[in-house]
Amino acid sequence: MAASAFSPSHRTHHRNSASVQTNQISKSKSALHASPIPGVETPRALVQKGMQSFRDYDVPSSLAYFDAADAAMPNGKLRPYLWQRGISYYYLDRFAEGSDQFRLDVSVNPLDVEEIVWDIACLARMDGTGGGEFPPERRMALPKGKADRRRIMSTVYSLFRGDDGATEYDLRRVGHEGNSSDEFYSLFYLGLYCEIRNELSKAETYMKAAASSEYATGNGAGDYMTSCA
Repeated sequence: MAASAFSPSHRTHHRNSASVQTNQISKSKSALHASPIPGVETPRALVQKGMQSFRDYDVPSSLAYFDAADAAMPNGKLRPYLWQRGISYYYLDRFAEGSDQFRLDVSVNPLDVEEIVWDIACLARMDGTGGGEFPPERRMALPKGKADRRRIMSTVYSLFRGDDGATEYDLRRVGHEGNSSDEFYSLFYLGLYCEIRNELSKAETYMKAAASSEYATGNGAGDYMTSCA
């Protein structure tokens, strides 16, 4: 997903308003780096440990660290930026809580396409949409008149929202025509799309292709989202 408050990831360049998030987070920089209690870990350290736990396939521990980071930050200032926690909720089948997290994220960054897409994934699983009616009725949208200028993410958005007649083929083609990052994200989101529609065999094929892609095994290996594939 996006540059977290504390760690680089693909969202550093895949998010339209990453600079807005960075500016907002920087206002609380001292609180992120310093704990008021000697020996107690900082929110930054806790988020980093959560991310590493997720990479190590220990999703329950990742959630525990993200929760601790949230609790360690005064006045809930970190909460709208814990998109990593939303992903952990999803993979723990806690879809209602995942949806709540992503919707909170969108409340401070309404142009974030990926948060909207992950919320749709949570809603689809929570509502039992898989294999039935799609997309979920309660799905979010970008503000009226706004669009994502990145071809790959605009296609992901259209596919998950059911807009403009977008198809799996459209996303596969856009990824193939783009760079290695686009190729990975097309495969990854195709896998997620098929998973929430209960097309599990196709989902597995797409996710395996994403995990073995040039981006995931090369210069994108440090991208947090490659840990999800």
